[in-house]
Amino acid sequence: MYYQASQSWSVGNTGSGGGGGHYMSPLMMGSDPLERVARLASESAVVIFSVSSCCMCHAVKRLFCGMGVNPTAYELDQDPRGKEIERALMRLIGVNYYSSVVPVVFIGGKLIGGMDRVMASHINGTLVPLLKEAGALWL
Repeated sequence: MYYQASQSWSVGNTGSGGGGGHYMSPLMMGSDPLERVARLASESAVVIFSVSSCCMCHAVKRLFCGMGVNPTAYELDQDPRGKEIERALMRLIGVNYYSSVVPVVFIGGKLIGGMDRVMASHINGTLVPLLKEAGALWL
């Protein structure tokens, strides 16, 4: 399984040899966490906001990788400002109580939602067209 893990958040390649994901510096992100989410979500065809110990996050990454899609994953538990991003994601998807909001998936910069919405889209046949439209799948 391969996906672009982005453990740090600045612009550019985070590691040597490519495939390291994206890093965005705090100055470039602005102070609003929702603005940061929007920018990060629009940087790649498929973006997953995740927590490294979350089994549902792992499952959604495996789903996309199994389809031939290489999502960019932002591991919120490995970022010093990850809690801010998580709270912004909670507001964005309409969760008013503290529960695990991750995984949150964006395709083509558009919010798809959590694992339930991704699986529903996969089952009803709308996921592949979304991925094709975003340029994540070519077949």
